[in-house]
Amino acid sequence: MKFELIFVPYPVIGHLRSTVEMAKLLVERETRLSISVIILPLLSVDDISTSAYISALVAASNDRLHYEVISCEDQTTTELHVENHIPRVKRAVAKLVDGYSRLPDLPRLAGLVVDMFCTSVIDVANEFGVPCYLFYTSNVGVLALGLHVQMLYDKKEYNEYNATETDFEDSEALLDVPSLSRPYPVKCLPYGLGTKEWLPMFVNQARRFREMKGFLVNTFAELEPYALESLLSSGDTPRAYTVGPILHLENHVGSSKEEKSSEILRWLDEQPPRSVVFLCFGSIGGFREEQARESDIALERSGHRFLWSLRRASPVIEKELPGEFKNLEEILPEGFFDRTKDIGKVIGWAPQVAVLAKPAIGGFVTHGGWNSILESLWFGVPMAPWPLYAEQKFNAFMMVEELGLAVRIRKSWRGDQLVGAATVLVTAEEIERGIRCLMEQDSDVRKRVMEMSEKCHVALSDGGSSQSALKLFIQDVTKNVV
Repeated sequence: MKFELIFVPYPVIGHLRSTVEMAKLLVERETRLSISVIILPLLSVDDISTSAYISALVAASNDRLHYEVISCEDQTTTELHVENHIPRVKRAVAKLVDGYSRLPDLPRLAGLVVDMFCTSVIDVANEFGVPCYLFYTSNVGVLALGLHVQMLYDKKEYNEYNATETDFEDSEALLDVPSLSRPYPVKCLPYGLGTKEWLPMFVNQARRFREMKGFLVNTFAELEPYALESLLSSGDTPRAYTVGPILHLENHVGSSKEEKSSEILRWLDEQPPRSVVFLCFGSIGGFREEQARESDIALERSGHRFLWSLRRASPVIEKELPGEFKNLEEILPEGFFDRTKDIGKVIGWAPQVAVLAKPAIGGFVTHGGWNSILESLWFGVPMAPWPLYAEQKFNAFMMVEELGLAVRIRKSWRGDQLVGAATVLVTAEEIERGIRCLMEQDSDVRKRVMEMSEKCHVALSDGGSSQSALKLFIQDVTKNVV
């Protein structure tokens, strides 16, 4: 019997790429399976490179892995983007199902697999009478945190932690989170779980998570054993399949960026092994002039070689991505480039995966997005998280305090660039101290990261934990085919 899954990713590049790589893994693993990926209209914060990526996907469509792009000129808000396109998703699913009936071998629709921010698509799965599975692009720990907060909220026990007040980032209260072995500071909550404006949306999202048939999670069992055990033993949540790390490791940078990429990589080839600290903050991470100055003072004082992907913070992230500073010499310390020309490079865009793969990289200062964390672990590069938005404050706590796989720059962070909440100024002293700790050659953190890197690779090999979880997921999907 042949069967089909329909994926609905959230239309931003980080989620889309992870979904595509997940789909590729599944069709490679199971020859009876085909997958259609429904791609919603891009959110306005994404750039033209994402459009080019989607065009390449569509061109590569085949009978086993097909991409269905929903085009729409309507402008919608970020919060309602998915909900407003549900009718179009429903029509796309109906079209696909109708197409199955015309094929000689009649593949069966086995279910929908939806992104963590596309939970309203459960209603479409219900209309077609098929199971709905969650593809969670972050880690088990933060998934369990969201479910725990939802449980406390519904029991009216969450406010006692002052977690929904405007000053939650100043709170000294601690949460006992089942997925963590130590108390979790309320001040480290992701912004969406600590503010009255966003909390109802995330609580409702977690409620809908519980309606799923199962969770595909982009992590691996050896990285989060405590969190995974807590989720599996709770008894009131769907089964979790840890199938990661799901990484996009191809270095297709596009013709407009090839020259810049080659120059950066050639420079890295000339540097000694593990001598360069790499600073990069994702597609929507940027800094104000004052923060850029503090960072460069720290880099110079540290004495380490550096590659600094520095971009200007966007005034309104929904309308404009971070961009290049027009004149860096005007905002950085006087004479900075002359004094550091032999040991460092300040760049704009960076080919992150290709950079992390270079032997010269000895440490990674990162915003702590989950894809970046997994890439760093894959290449055995220790990290210093500098969270800027979304769940990154939780990721930083988990990597530094819970798992000991990263070094601390500072203990707590404020604000969220994604929703326009002002972030804290990190001083040159804090950054320098973090870099020096990060670049220690024989540190315990570096040793643990190298050990975890090996486990990361083994998880995806034949018989590894993630391969086994993928096999189990496929078995369960086939059992649930109506």
